[in-house]
Amino acid sequence: MANSRDLTHVTERLRWSLVAAPATPMHADGSVDVDVYGAYVDHLVRTGAGGLAVAAHTGRGERLPTELKAGLVRRAAATGVPVIAGVGSTGPDADAAEQAEWAAAAAAAGAEALMVFPPADVADVASVLAQHDRLAEAGGLPLLCFDLYTRPYPYDVLTRLLDHPGVVAFKPARLYDAIACQAGIAAARARGRLVLTGEDRMLGPSLMWGAEGALLGIAAAAVPVTAAAVETFAAAVHTSARDAAARFLEVSAVVDELARVSFRPPYDGYVQRMLWVAADEGAIPDEFAVDAYRPPDVDDGERAEVLRVVRQCLEQVRR
Repeated sequence: MANSRDLTHVTERLRWSLVAAPATPMHADGSVDVDVYGAYVDHLVRTGAGGLAVAAHTGRGERLPTELKAGLVRRAAATGVPVIAGVGSTGPDADAAEQAEWAAAAAAAGAEALMVFPPADVADVASVLAQHDRLAEAGGLPLLCFDLYTRPYPYDVLTRLLDHPGVVAFKPARLYDAIACQAGIAAARARGRLVLTGEDRMLGPSLMWGAEGALLGIAAAAVPVTAAAVETFAAAVHTSARDAAARFLEVSAVVDELARVSFRPPYDGYVQRMLWVAADEGAIPDEFAVDAYRPPDVDDGERAEVLRVVRQCLEQVRR
């Protein structure tokens, strides 16, 4: 179990940061080049990411072998920003021993915290707490509680989980359920937990509801857009200046446009869309702009529109 110093250290480094959840650039056969990945995460940090969430859903963490994920964490840690490793599985056949093995490997590779995927049965509070106990023990790292829209926690289970002594932070990702997002943020704040919003489609509002940073899949590329939202909101909070608040509102509208074009049905297609953007930015070679696990109904015909809109968003935040 992480000690109190570990918890304080991690929250200090992550507060008011934009944590990017990198995709995992692949060839069409699913093979990964760690050197390509390294240049990519360097680009994310250089353009504004203050942390990296490796092997999260955006990176297809549930699909990758432990040895490869450890290599990705190790390379991400070399950027110097905090690395959070995604761990757990939402599948009904999740293997607890494999999850614990990965938690330990992630810690050894340089991760500073673990983001725990909700299990298959989110209503079984004893099982949920036991999962977090196992992973905290195996990795020896603080945990981020993750409330995911495809498998949301009942509120009473969520509050019990937020009381877990190993939990350092909370990531709400309820997609369109504003009420549940607000309730979760309030519960986390009441318990002194850092809130890193995962609300790609409600970024601006979730910051106003109490988040003090973000951990986003749409920050897998075009980082200056989402980073600007966190930075301008922090400036508004810390200075109470009207011009800072006005700038936050302007940037929030740009973020909403980025999210509209990238995080839309089929929602899981956002990974492929962000890889297109990463290639357009020159962060990865075009032949690696492949999500081997993308939904079959993602249409390559979307690419031109996605790139057109994202380029406009980048121009707007740079003005």
